[in-house]
Amino acid sequence: MSESHVERQVQARIAAAKAKAEQRKRHREELAERRRYGLQARHAAKMRRWNRDQR
Repeated sequence: MSESHVERQVQARIAAAKAKAEQRKRHREELAERRRYGLQARHAAKMRRWNRDQR
């Protein structure tokens, strides 16, 4: 039997929800990467200041 209109709508909503969840996951991963880079950059700057002040 063929799918009903309602079944197609349900499948479309499920697919949209999965795509949205995947997009949120990618966004969180991007933010985590930026956060790691920022922490490394701040630590490096702190070490440069610390070394400069020790002289």
